[in-house]
Amino acid sequence: MSDATPVGGFRKRAWVLNVTLGLVVAAVVFFVLRSGTDESVDVPKAAAPSPSVADRPMIGLADVFPDQVTDPAGGTYTKVGAVALKSCTEPDSVGPLLADYIAQGKGCVGEQVALYKDAKNNQFNLAVFTMKDPMDTVSLVTRLGSAPMDYQVGAQAPPPASGLKTLPPDSGMVQAFTGQGRAMVVGLGQWSDGATRDYQRLVERLTPLLNSVSERVARYETSP
Repeated sequence: MSDATPVGGFRKRAWVLNVTLGLVVAAVVFFVLRSGTDESVDVPKAAAPSPSVADRPMIGLADVFPDQVTDPAGGTYTKVGAVALKSCTEPDSVGPLLADYIAQGKGCVGEQVALYKDAKNNQFNLAVFTMKDPMDTVSLVTRLGSAPMDYQVGAQAPPPASGLKTLPPDSGMVQAFTGQGRAMVVGLGQWSDGATRDYQRLVERLTPLLNSVSERVARYETSP
């Protein structure tokens, strides 16, 4: 399996999308954003970590990102690349604001990223940030979810053998977040041609994959 390669310059995406995308994405941000003009956030409580929890390794790369994920509607997402990054704040992986948020916390165990495609070659990026303290996960999801048009997690360039296009920085994109114990899961979705249209449909295509990865992380984080 070829590794997916982070793309530089991803932060430009935040400024080229129509304002209506912010409303679409806000409706699917987890942990929990209320829809409408009021973007206040309900912050869930998280138990303080014991030393054993804080020092526990992150979930295995193959466990969190299987080769294929089945859509409940009958479709299939195929993994085209995955990698565990050297740090949680690599410049080509996260934006400066997210890097600052992470630096303010109690430490990050690691970041894992993967790129999937569906049968129509639409592209779906997943990133899992495993923090040492679950409260840092709450803070990250709350902060990022309250600014749905600010893209702080980078999309990845597809491996050459994947058959996917490397999409330009002004391509349309949606994003959503979940929090699972110590881990924040970020999902990004893009049409195969990078089109800036049908964002709600794109959200619907992203959601089953994001949910599947989040459930795998949740099972690991709650296991003995």
